[in-house]
Amino acid sequence: MTVDAVVVGAGHNGLVAANLLADAGWDVVVCEAADTPGGAVASAEVTAPGFRTDLFSAFYPLAVASPVLNALDLGSYGVSWARAPAVLAHLLPDGRSATLWQDPAQTAASLAKFGAADGEAWLRITAQWDRIGDAVVQALLSPFPPVAAVGRLLRRLGVDELLRLARMAAQPVRRFGEENFAGPGGPILFAGNALHADLPPDGAGSALYGWLLAMLGHSYGFPVPVGGADVLIKGLVRRLEAKGGQLRLSARVDKIVVSSGAARAVVLQSGERIDARRAVLADVAAPALFDKLVGIDDLPRRFVADLRHFQWDAPTVKIDWAVGAPVPWTDPDARKAGTVHLGVDMDGLTDYAADLSTRRIPRAPFVLFGQMTTADPTRSPAGTESAWAYTHLPRGVDFTADDIARHVEKVEAVVEAHAPGFRAAVLARHVQAPADLQRRDANLVDGAINGGTAQLHQQLVFRPVPGLGNAVTPVDRLYLAGSSAHPGGGVHGAPGANAAHAALARERVTGGARHAFQAALLRRIYRDGALAGLDSQDSSANR
Repeated sequence: MTVDAVVVGAGHNGLVAANLLADAGWDVVVCEAADTPGGAVASAEVTAPGFRTDLFSAFYPLAVASPVLNALDLGSYGVSWARAPAVLAHLLPDGRSATLWQDPAQTAASLAKFGAADGEAWLRITAQWDRIGDAVVQALLSPFPPVAAVGRLLRRLGVDELLRLARMAAQPVRRFGEENFAGPGGPILFAGNALHADLPPDGAGSALYGWLLAMLGHSYGFPVPVGGADVLIKGLVRRLEAKGGQLRLSARVDKIVVSSGAARAVVLQSGERIDARRAVLADVAAPALFDKLVGIDDLPRRFVADLRHFQWDAPTVKIDWAVGAPVPWTDPDARKAGTVHLGVDMDGLTDYAADLSTRRIPRAPFVLFGQMTTADPTRSPAGTESAWAYTHLPRGVDFTADDIARHVEKVEAVVEAHAPGFRAAVLARHVQAPADLQRRDANLVDGAINGGTAQLHQQLVFRPVPGLGNAVTPVDRLYLAGSSAHPGGGVHGAPGANAAHAALARERVTGGARHAFQAALLRRIYRDGALAGLDSQDSSANR
């Protein structure tokens, strides 16, 4: 079998890439190892009959904001969105709460309870976002450098404001909160959002991610697909098949064939070979792609050495519940929020991050709690709640079943403290430990859900290793299309789109010259030099 392009992996990024290539008239086949598509965008009834659970990701502000997904017009393929009345409530240990609403005046009123001027600070921050938000999203999701989007920002802000925006992006989120708010309400909204990735409150760049998610919540809410996360995948598959693309399930790729420095074919576990006339795009975690599917013999030694330092994000434990009644929060705003943060304040977030960094199971976990029926009433019977929570565990620790059970008990105790009677209302529970997450999706290595750390040293031109900040790899016609590539994790489709655009650019009249230039840069980046770590058996890629 010969096609124009083979896409390895039918996660949302792989399906986005395949759709864009099919739009360009390419003959595309997507090979997925599992018996269902979607990767970490999946739904099932795992707690009780009639309760739909999103098994991995659940709320999708980046998807609704993404120009990539918006251009695919998935509404025409069965995808619609629902939102909870409130976006997010952060419940503090002292009983107070800060609540993010789409109405900026409501959020401002919530924050003004903590400091007289804090409501005005929120309005000032959201007013700036309203001027530049679309350009910011474009800049963050584009291949590096995002010249056009930065130009738009410069025209709208001027040099003075753009410099200050850049300073904010580099700040720790704790410092951003201190500079903008008098009380703890505003800072904790931003810091809690930063911890949706593995960005500690005192880490450089955490302000940018916390600000981005908070502002997306302001603009779009935290939307969910009506009916379940898998509806988004079904829409992508329907669109792909309507455009002539093929999806093959239970078709594990065992090898990418490289000849004369270029990707030429894939070989399935069954032994079948599928030749690719133009490109192979891989929605696969970078270490697995290069170590297992390509093999280090076809890669520059310096690149392999860099790959040994790839850092995963923290393991995740996720608990799903079928709740026989609305969650009995004592805070009225939490009853209306799709997402609830609880367990810690700002200092508690720092302690939690420090525990993860020092390989201690957190003594006081930061809990992210999702109320799916509050956001989308189709998720469970009337008068009930399909709920979940997740928190992180340290990497490099072997967890026993008792460790996981104790941590689940700790999480439920945190919820019970803010919602007395919660445990009594639970009809059924389903737990996914880090190893369970990886069994369901091999890309979630040890329960890492972000495709690698989102910290600054592994973003932009450093993702997945020092390089060009785009989908191009040292192997010609092989493109990294998963969340290990810039711009990283989240459901927005950008890694897949960037890979598709790179493959299409390779075929244009200027493609040969473009490839020669990029290849020359890569040869400079990966020329043999100090190769410390190349032969290390205990590499940080596994930590």
